[in-house]
Amino acid sequence: MNADDERRVTITAIAREAGVSVPTVSRVLNGRSDVAPDTRERVEELLRHHGYRRRGSRTVRRANLVDLVFNDLDSPWAVEIIRGVEDVNHAAGVGTVVSAVHRESSSTRQWLHNLRGRASDGVIMVTSHLGAAVQAQLRRLNVPVVVVDPDAGVAGTDVPAIGATNWTGGLAATEHLLTRGHRRIGFVAGPPHLLCSRARLDGYRAALAAAGVPADDRLVQPGDFYHASGFAAGGALLDLDDPPTAIFAASDQMAFGVYEAVRRRGLRVADDVSVVGFDDLPEARWASPPLTTVRQPLVEMGRLAARTVLRLAQGEEIESPRVELATELVVRDSTAGPPGR
Repeated sequence: MNADDERRVTITAIAREAGVSVPTVSRVLNGRSDVAPDTRERVEELLRHHGYRRRGSRTVRRANLVDLVFNDLDSPWAVEIIRGVEDVNHAAGVGTVVSAVHRESSSTRQWLHNLRGRASDGVIMVTSHLGAAVQAQLRRLNVPVVVVDPDAGVAGTDVPAIGATNWTGGLAATEHLLTRGHRRIGFVAGPPHLLCSRARLDGYRAALAAAGVPADDRLVQPGDFYHASGFAAGGALLDLDDPPTAIFAASDQMAFGVYEAVRRRGLRVADDVSVVGFDDLPEARWASPPLTTVRQPLVEMGRLAARTVLRLAQGEEIESPRVELATELVVRDSTAGPPGR
Protein backbone atom coordinates (compact mmCIF):
# COMPACT_ATOMS: atom_id res chain seq x y z
CA MET A 1 0.00 0.00 0.00
CA ASN A 2 1.47 3.34 -1.00
CA ALA A 3 1.33 6.53 1.06
CA ASP A 4 -1.70 7.84 -0.79
CA ASP A 5 -3.64 4.64 -0.06
CA GLU A 6 -2.64 4.86 3.61
CA ARG A 7 -3.83 8.46 3.73
CA ARG A 8 -7.21 7.54 2.17
CA VAL A 9 -7.68 4.65 4.58
CA THR A 10 -6.90 6.91 7.52
CA ILE A 11 -9.41 9.54 6.43
CA THR A 12 -11.99 6.88 5.70
CA ALA A 13 -11.52 5.35 9.14
CA ILE A 14 -11.90 8.74 10.81
CA ALA A 15 -15.01 9.50 8.73
CA ARG A 16 -16.54 6.14 9.66
CA GLU A 17 -15.81 6.64 13.38
CA ALA A 18 -17.19 10.19 13.31
CA GLY A 19 -20.28 9.11 11.40
CA VAL A 20 -19.66 11.57 8.57
CA SER A 21 -18.59 11.44 4.95
CA VAL A 22 -14.99 11.49 3.73
CA PRO A 23 -15.53 14.88 2.03
CA THR A 24 -16.65 16.29 5.38
CA VAL A 25 -13.38 15.22 6.99
CA SER A 26 -11.50 16.80 4.07
CA ARG A 27 -13.39 20.07 4.58
CA VAL A 28 -12.39 20.08 8.26
CA LEU A 29 -8.76 19.43 7.33
CA ASN A 30 -8.83 22.31 4.84
CA GLY A 31 -10.33 24.76 7.34
CA ARG A 32 -13.55 25.17 5.37
CA SER A 33 -16.39 27.01 7.09
CA ASP A 34 -19.26 24.88 5.68
CA VAL A 35 -19.11 22.33 8.51
CA ALA A 36 -21.43 22.35 11.51
CA PRO A 37 -19.57 23.31 14.73
CA ASP A 38 -20.47 20.06 16.54
CA THR A 39 -19.34 18.00 13.56
CA ARG A 40 -16.09 19.96 13.26
CA GLU A 41 -15.36 19.46 16.95
CA ARG A 42 -16.00 15.70 16.73
CA VAL A 43 -13.78 15.29 13.64
CA GLU A 44 -10.95 17.46 15.03
CA GLU A 45 -10.96 15.45 18.26
CA LEU A 46 -10.64 12.20 16.32
CA LEU A 47 -7.88 13.63 14.13
CA ARG A 48 -5.92 14.56 17.24
CA HIS A 49 -6.68 11.23 18.93
CA HIS A 50 -5.36 9.22 15.98
CA GLY A 51 -2.42 11.54 15.41
CA TYR A 52 -3.44 12.17 11.82
CA ARG A 53 -1.03 14.31 9.80
CA ARG A 54 -1.15 15.28 6.15
CA ARG A 55 1.42 13.56 3.97
CA GLY A 56 4.73 15.38 4.26
CA SER A 57 3.63 17.45 7.26
CA ARG A 58 6.00 18.08 10.15
CA THR A 59 5.43 17.05 13.73
CA VAL A 60 5.11 20.74 14.64
CA ARG A 61 3.41 22.80 11.97
CA ARG A 62 4.52 26.42 11.99
CA ALA A 63 2.64 29.18 10.21
CA ASN A 64 5.05 31.80 11.59
CA LEU A 65 2.10 33.91 12.67
CA VAL A 66 0.91 35.06 16.11
CA ASP A 67 -2.50 36.60 16.68
CA LEU A 68 -2.55 39.66 18.96
CA VAL A 69 -6.10 40.39 20.12
CA PHE A 70 -7.40 43.50 21.88
CA ASN A 71 -10.86 44.47 23.05
CA ASP A 72 -10.27 47.88 21.43
CA LEU A 73 -7.39 49.38 19.50
CA ASP A 74 -8.12 53.11 19.93
CA SER A 75 -5.63 53.60 22.75
CA PRO A 76 -1.96 54.58 23.03
CA TRP A 77 -1.80 51.85 25.68
CA ALA A 78 -2.44 49.27 22.93
CA VAL A 79 0.34 50.76 20.81
CA GLU A 80 2.88 50.14 23.58
CA ILE A 81 1.86 46.48 23.85
CA ILE A 82 2.04 46.08 20.06
CA ARG A 83 5.56 47.54 20.08
CA GLY A 84 6.73 44.94 22.58
CA VAL A 85 5.12 41.99 20.80
CA GLU A 86 6.44 43.09 17.42
CA ASP A 87 9.98 43.51 18.80
CA VAL A 88 10.11 39.81 19.67
CA ASN A 89 8.12 38.48 16.72
CA HIS A 90 10.14 40.43 14.16
CA ALA A 91 13.41 39.13 15.61
CA ALA A 92 12.01 35.57 15.44
CA GLY A 93 10.81 35.94 11.85
CA VAL A 94 7.18 35.70 12.94
CA GLY A 95 4.35 37.89 11.66
CA THR A 96 1.84 39.60 13.96
CA VAL A 97 -1.88 39.66 13.14
CA VAL A 98 -3.58 42.41 15.17
CA SER A 99 -7.34 42.24 15.74
CA ALA A 100 -10.02 43.98 17.81
CA VAL A 101 -12.50 41.46 19.21
CA HIS A 102 -15.36 42.64 21.38
CA ARG A 103 -16.93 40.65 24.20
CA GLU A 104 -19.25 37.81 23.07
CA SER A 105 -19.98 39.35 19.67
CA SER A 106 -20.03 38.40 16.00
CA SER A 107 -16.46 39.72 15.79
CA THR A 108 -15.41 36.92 18.17
CA ARG A 109 -16.92 34.28 15.90
CA GLN A 110 -15.37 35.85 12.82
CA TRP A 111 -11.97 36.02 14.47
CA LEU A 112 -12.11 32.35 15.49
CA HIS A 113 -13.05 31.43 11.93
CA ASN A 114 -10.13 33.44 10.54
CA LEU A 115 -7.77 31.98 13.15
CA ARG A 116 -8.69 28.47 12.08
CA GLY A 117 -8.02 29.35 8.46
CA ARG A 118 -4.60 30.88 8.95
CA ALA A 119 -3.47 28.28 11.54
CA SER A 120 -1.56 30.76 13.71
CA ASP A 121 1.13 29.41 16.01
CA GLY A 122 -0.33 31.15 19.06
CA VAL A 123 -2.63 33.83 20.43
CA ILE A 124 -1.94 36.78 22.75
CA MET A 125 -5.12 38.28 24.20
CA VAL A 126 -4.91 41.71 25.84
CA THR A 127 -7.62 42.82 28.31
CA SER A 128 -9.96 40.68 26.23
CA HIS A 129 -12.75 38.47 27.51
CA LEU A 130 -11.55 34.86 27.50
CA GLY A 131 -14.75 33.10 28.40
CA ALA A 132 -15.20 29.34 28.73
CA ALA A 133 -16.59 29.03 25.19
CA VAL A 134 -13.61 30.81 23.61
CA GLN A 135 -11.17 28.82 25.74
CA ALA A 136 -12.81 25.59 24.60
CA GLN A 137 -12.60 26.59 20.94
CA LEU A 138 -8.92 27.47 21.26
CA ARG A 139 -8.21 24.13 22.95
CA ARG A 140 -9.93 22.32 20.11
CA LEU A 141 -7.73 24.21 17.66
CA ASN A 142 -4.70 23.25 19.77
CA VAL A 143 -3.52 26.89 19.76
CA PRO A 144 -1.46 28.09 22.75
CA VAL A 145 -2.79 31.23 24.45
CA VAL A 146 -1.19 33.89 26.64
CA VAL A 147 -3.24 36.65 28.28
CA VAL A 148 -2.02 40.16 29.13
CA ASP A 149 -3.96 41.87 31.94
CA PRO A 150 -6.52 39.06 32.25
CA ASP A 151 -10.14 39.36 33.24
CA ALA A 152 -11.83 37.37 35.97
CA GLY A 153 -12.64 34.57 33.53
CA VAL A 154 -8.98 33.52 33.46
CA ALA A 155 -8.64 33.30 37.25
CA GLY A 156 -8.23 29.71 38.37
CA THR A 157 -7.29 28.42 34.90
CA ASP A 158 -3.91 27.25 33.61
CA VAL A 159 -3.79 29.94 30.90
CA PRO A 160 -0.44 31.80 31.19
CA ALA A 161 -0.99 35.43 32.16
CA ILE A 162 1.28 38.48 32.05
CA GLY A 163 0.53 41.49 34.23
CA ALA A 164 2.05 44.14 36.44
CA THR A 165 2.12 44.68 40.21
CA ASN A 166 -1.13 46.63 40.10
CA TRP A 167 -1.90 46.41 43.82
CA THR A 168 1.56 47.74 44.67
CA GLY A 169 1.16 50.52 42.11
CA GLY A 170 -2.23 51.55 43.52
CA LEU A 171 -0.77 51.55 47.01
CA ALA A 172 2.25 53.67 45.98
CA ALA A 173 0.14 56.26 44.17
CA THR A 174 -2.18 56.72 47.14
CA GLU A 175 0.65 56.78 49.67
CA HIS A 176 2.32 59.53 47.61
CA LEU A 177 -0.81 61.68 47.91
CA LEU A 178 -1.14 60.90 51.62
CA THR A 179 2.45 61.98 52.26
CA ARG A 180 1.67 65.27 50.52
CA GLY A 181 -1.01 65.86 53.14
CA HIS A 182 -4.16 64.85 51.25
CA ARG A 183 -6.96 63.12 53.13
CA ARG A 184 -9.84 63.55 50.65
CA ILE A 185 -8.54 61.43 47.77
CA GLY A 186 -10.85 60.49 44.92
CA PHE A 187 -10.39 57.36 42.82
CA VAL A 188 -11.49 56.74 39.22
CA ALA A 189 -11.71 52.98 38.74
CA GLY A 190 -11.21 50.85 35.64
CA PRO A 191 -13.53 48.12 34.30
CA PRO A 192 -14.48 45.90 37.25
CA HIS A 193 -14.17 42.63 35.26
CA LEU A 194 -10.42 43.17 34.83
CA LEU A 195 -8.17 41.87 37.61
CA CYS A 196 -5.78 44.82 37.15
CA SER A 197 -8.63 47.26 37.87
CA ARG A 198 -9.62 45.45 41.03
CA ALA A 199 -6.01 45.31 42.23
CA ARG A 200 -5.46 49.07 41.75
CA LEU A 201 -8.64 49.83 43.70
CA ASP A 202 -7.59 47.42 46.45
CA GLY A 203 -4.17 49.13 46.66
CA TYR A 204 -5.87 52.53 46.99
CA ARG A 205 -8.10 51.26 49.79
CA ALA A 206 -5.20 49.53 51.57
CA ALA A 207 -3.17 52.75 51.65
CA LEU A 208 -6.10 54.71 53.10
CA ALA A 209 -6.69 52.04 55.76
CA ALA A 210 -3.02 51.95 56.72
CA ALA A 211 -3.06 55.75 57.16
CA GLY A 212 -6.23 55.63 59.26
CA VAL A 213 -8.23 57.56 56.66
CA PRO A 214 -11.89 56.47 56.61
CA ALA A 215 -13.16 55.10 53.30
CA ASP A 216 -15.85 57.14 51.55
CA ASP A 217 -17.69 55.33 48.77
CA ARG A 218 -18.64 58.66 47.19
CA LEU A 219 -14.97 59.21 46.41
CA VAL A 220 -14.81 56.11 44.17
CA GLN A 221 -16.22 56.68 40.68
CA PRO A 222 -16.53 54.15 37.83
CA GLY A 223 -14.50 54.42 34.65
CA ASP A 224 -13.41 52.37 31.64
CA PHE A 225 -9.75 53.44 31.20
CA TYR A 226 -10.70 55.98 28.49
CA HIS A 227 -10.59 59.79 28.43
CA ALA A 228 -14.35 60.43 28.45
CA SER A 229 -14.98 58.32 31.55
CA GLY A 230 -12.18 60.17 33.37
CA PHE A 231 -13.77 63.48 32.44
CA ALA A 232 -17.20 62.33 33.71
CA ALA A 233 -15.85 60.77 36.91
CA GLY A 234 -13.60 63.75 37.62
CA GLY A 235 -16.56 66.08 37.23
CA ALA A 236 -18.69 63.98 39.57
CA LEU A 237 -15.95 64.06 42.21
CA LEU A 238 -15.30 67.79 41.90
CA ASP A 239 -19.03 68.56 42.15
CA LEU A 240 -19.39 66.89 45.54
CA ASP A 241 -20.26 69.14 48.47
CA ASP A 242 -16.92 68.17 50.00
CA PRO A 243 -14.77 67.47 46.90
CA PRO A 244 -11.42 65.69 47.02
CA THR A 245 -8.19 67.66 47.01
CA ALA A 246 -6.53 64.89 44.99
CA ILE A 247 -7.71 62.34 42.42
CA PHE A 248 -6.01 59.06 41.53
CA ALA A 249 -7.15 57.74 38.14
CA ALA A 250 -6.50 54.08 37.33
CA SER A 251 -5.18 54.95 33.85
CA ASP A 252 -3.34 57.86 32.28
CA GLN A 253 -6.10 58.42 29.75
CA MET A 254 -8.65 58.81 32.54
CA ALA A 255 -6.23 61.15 34.32
CA PHE A 256 -6.16 63.35 31.20
CA GLY A 257 -9.96 63.39 31.35
CA VAL A 258 -9.73 64.51 34.98
CA TYR A 259 -7.37 67.31 33.85
CA GLU A 260 -10.10 68.61 31.56
CA ALA A 261 -12.76 68.36 34.28
CA VAL A 262 -10.51 70.40 36.59
CA ARG A 263 -9.97 73.10 33.97
CA ARG A 264 -13.66 73.31 33.06
CA ARG A 265 -14.34 74.33 36.65
CA GLY A 266 -11.78 77.11 36.60
CA LEU A 267 -9.36 75.14 38.74
CA ARG A 268 -5.69 74.27 38.21
CA VAL A 269 -4.07 70.85 38.30
CA ALA A 270 -1.63 70.59 41.23
CA ASP A 271 -2.39 74.06 42.60
CA ASP A 272 -6.03 73.25 43.35
CA VAL A 273 -6.38 69.51 42.69
CA SER A 274 -3.55 66.99 42.55
CA VAL A 275 -3.88 64.25 39.91
CA VAL A 276 -2.12 60.87 39.59
CA GLY A 277 -2.45 58.43 36.70
CA PHE A 278 -1.42 54.85 35.97
CA ASP A 279 0.55 53.52 32.95
CA ASP A 280 3.15 56.21 32.17
CA LEU A 281 2.18 56.53 28.53
CA PRO A 282 4.55 58.65 26.40
CA GLU A 283 2.03 61.50 26.55
CA ALA A 284 2.28 61.68 30.35
CA ARG A 285 5.56 63.58 30.35
CA TRP A 286 4.26 66.10 27.78
CA ALA A 287 0.97 66.87 29.53
CA SER A 288 0.51 70.28 31.09
CA PRO A 289 1.53 69.92 33.84
CA PRO A 290 3.53 66.68 33.35
CA LEU A 291 1.58 63.85 34.94
CA THR A 292 2.64 62.04 38.10
CA THR A 293 1.82 58.41 37.36
CA VAL A 294 2.57 54.76 38.04
CA ARG A 295 4.74 53.29 35.32
CA GLN A 296 3.88 49.80 34.23
CA PRO A 297 6.28 48.25 31.72
CA LEU A 298 3.85 47.90 28.83
CA VAL A 299 6.46 47.27 26.14
CA GLU A 300 8.18 44.63 28.26
CA MET A 301 4.80 43.02 29.02
CA GLY A 302 4.27 42.69 25.28
CA ARG A 303 7.75 41.26 24.79
CA LEU A 304 7.30 38.70 27.56
CA ALA A 305 3.90 37.66 26.20
CA ALA A 306 5.40 37.11 22.75
CA ARG A 307 8.36 35.13 24.09
CA THR A 308 5.99 32.99 26.16
CA VAL A 309 3.58 32.16 23.34
CA LEU A 310 6.46 31.28 20.99
CA ARG A 311 7.89 28.94 23.61
CA LEU A 312 4.49 27.28 24.02
CA ALA A 313 4.20 26.92 20.24
CA GLN A 314 7.50 25.02 20.26
CA GLY A 315 6.19 22.64 22.94
CA GLU A 316 8.20 24.07 25.82
CA GLU A 317 6.97 24.09 29.42
CA ILE A 318 6.33 27.43 31.15
CA GLU A 319 7.82 27.74 34.63
CA SER A 320 5.10 30.00 36.06
CA PRO A 321 1.59 30.52 34.68
CA ARG A 322 1.32 33.99 36.21
CA VAL A 323 4.04 36.65 35.90
CA GLU A 324 3.80 40.19 37.31
CA LEU A 325 6.34 42.82 36.26
CA ALA A 326 7.24 45.61 38.68
CA THR A 327 5.52 49.00 38.64
CA GLU A 328 7.19 52.27 39.66
CA LEU A 329 5.84 55.62 40.82
CA VAL A 330 7.05 58.47 38.60
CA VAL A 331 6.64 61.85 40.34
CA ARG A 332 6.19 64.86 38.07
CA ASP A 333 4.38 68.19 38.44
CA SER A 334 0.70 67.23 38.74
CA THR A 335 0.82 66.67 42.50
CA ALA A 336 1.35 69.05 45.40
CA GLY A 337 -0.02 69.57 48.89
CA PRO A 338 -3.68 70.44 49.48
CA PRO A 339 -4.67 74.04 48.66
CA GLY A 340 -3.77 76.47 51.43
CA ARG A 341 -0.98 74.34 52.85
